[in-house]
Amino acid sequence: MLAPMTAYASAQGMPPISLRGNERTLTPEERECQKQIDNDYKAATSKVPDQKANDPWAAIRPAPSTPSPKKPTVAGPKKKQQ
Repeated sequence: MLAPMTAYASAQGMPPISLRGNERTLTPEERECQKQIDNDYKAATSKVPDQKANDPWAAIRPAPSTPSPKKPTVAGPKKKQQ
């Protein structure tokens, strides 16, 4: 019974785990290279034409029906009831 209690206590003393790892700073040459890669990527993606929506059911689905426009009715002023 003493062993499980010590396991939990030792887990609290563990150093924190970082997901970032050992992150190093980039040299000016590496920054320039990364900036050039980013600019080339942006230039390449801007050349891709816009894709139109692909609707595989377009030929099967019926055309949307538009409701017929209602004729405006001319309503005169309401009469007061006494």
